[in-house]
Amino acid sequence: MKLRSMRIEKAPELMIIPMIDIMFFLLVFFMISTLYMVEQHTIPVQLPQSAYAQQEKPKSMNVTVSKDAVVLIDEEKIPLELLGKHIAMAMGKNDNQIFILRADKMVDYGEVIQVLDEMKAAGAQHISIATERKVR
Repeated sequence: MKLRSMRIEKAPELMIIPMIDIMFFLLVFFMISTLYMVEQHTIPVQLPQSAYAQQEKPKSMNVTVSKDAVVLIDEEKIPLELLGKHIAMAMGKNDNQIFILRADKMVDYGEVIQVLDEMKAAGAQHISIATERKVR
């Protein structure tokens, strides 16, 4: 004769919904706590308010040398002889004008140096040479 035990013979179930809730809670907790770990390297001051406040962003001019050795300033074709005049005009409006020199990699190195010389002769002081990030 087989006696039945009083224990429940049902296997325990693993409830996944409460585990997901706990994981989301931990995720939010760590995201918020890392925001407070960032150091602020500024001196805290209360700035006055202004109705016409705006952030100054220096506008840069793109000087492009295409693979055909055509010089463009902000998508406008410019002969190399007139490049210095255009740069000088831009420098007259803003002494701290930023220029970004973009040259195709197939352009002769001498052509790029000529453009750079014209820009320097016209008084350009802040010239950046644009490149693309190398993918490793």
